[in-house]
Amino acid sequence: MKFVDEASIRVEAGKGGNGCLSFRREKYIAKGGPDGGDGGDGGSIYLVGDADLNTLVDYRFQPRYKAQSGESGKGKDQTGAKGDSIYLRVPLGTSIFDDETGEYLGDVNDDKEEILVAQGGFHGLGNVRFKSSTNRAPRQTKPGSPGEIKILRLELKLLADVGLLGLPNAGKSTLISAVSAARPKIADYPFTTLVPNLGVVTVGTDHSFVIADVPGLIEGAADGAGLGVQFLKHLSRTRLLLHLIDLAPMDGSDPVENFRTIETELAKYSEGIANKERWLVFTKSDLVPADELDQRVADIKAALKQETLAVEKVGRERLESGDHEYKISAVTQTGTQALMNDIQEHLTELKAQMAIDAAAVKLAASKADSELSSSSHASKPSDKESELQIVKEVHQYSLEQREKRRARRLGLDDSAHGNDEDNDDDEHDVEVHYEP
Repeated sequence: MKFVDEASIRVEAGKGGNGCLSFRREKYIAKGGPDGGDGGDGGSIYLVGDADLNTLVDYRFQPRYKAQSGESGKGKDQTGAKGDSIYLRVPLGTSIFDDETGEYLGDVNDDKEEILVAQGGFHGLGNVRFKSSTNRAPRQTKPGSPGEIKILRLELKLLADVGLLGLPNAGKSTLISAVSAARPKIADYPFTTLVPNLGVVTVGTDHSFVIADVPGLIEGAADGAGLGVQFLKHLSRTRLLLHLIDLAPMDGSDPVENFRTIETELAKYSEGIANKERWLVFTKSDLVPADELDQRVADIKAALKQETLAVEKVGRERLESGDHEYKISAVTQTGTQALMNDIQEHLTELKAQMAIDAAAVKLAASKADSELSSSSHASKPSDKESELQIVKEVHQYSLEQREKRRARRLGLDDSAHGNDEDNDDDEHDVEVHYEP
């Protein structure tokens, strides 16, 4: 199945049914009074998480969805039937945006989680609702309100604990195939990986985590070179990034220069992703003579310390201490198990710390002292705030690139859009029916 991680769809909720104008007509009953019933509510549209899906390809071929409208009311005080709602299945990790306003509507992260994206119209009122002691035969009804119409942009960000960064042919696909059951395409030419791949790494008997491999970056990727940075969004939900540095590049390039290239493109794409924790992993150690391996790694680390960008993003302390720096060979599986064990230990510590922080926030919120609670929240941005910042950055970058492509292809000018603010406000007012 084709991997599609972006799609635009039009959703239209159902219109509410109109109220009925009717009077009771029975033999021997004069002036039976009003008996017009209310209409039914229009159907709504929901997005539902489905753990069995991993692509948005279905919405490329069917981009329009319209829910059923509610039925109008009937005589004898009968209420119209409600319209059926529509439930659209999406993969876990789907972000939802209003494509017209740019508003972020939410994420679908859990299986069977429902998010309302288009509210159905409210039912109209029949004339029985307007009867009173002074108005015994009302001829007023109220029509049903229209359902919401939205243009939605769906962006899929794969859910993974660890993400792999690196140039093409840095050994990302080989690593994920060595430590998990994933079998991505592997070859000795660039851009073998064209779509993201996920693998489940099992550590011990009761621990596991998900690792994501995205297509490699090249210089100028932020401006559209190569495959661009369209797949970097899939690293936005990871908790740890592994920056793979090829010790023996096929093209004879400098590993330090390659490191700088990746860091530069990452910083251009999203500040939030660029600030994520990253570990250095030196790959293809089997291609370097054993007596030269340590010296080559030391030379690269010494050069990285002199790079301002490297010091800012990776941290001088980590480079100097040697912690979280690994020399591996995915082909011979040298060092891979130790790397996976350390990752699992680190993720376990992160989850424990998150649980402690969540409990502290909950405890602070329950205290009567609001000032203490507010100061604790203001001292450090929450994980949700950081994730929301990344979501907005990634979405904004995606929108900018889309507008650039449209401008190049069609020369469109989106500066002028019609505003119909007063188009049909009167439709929702009470209607009065007159006898001929």
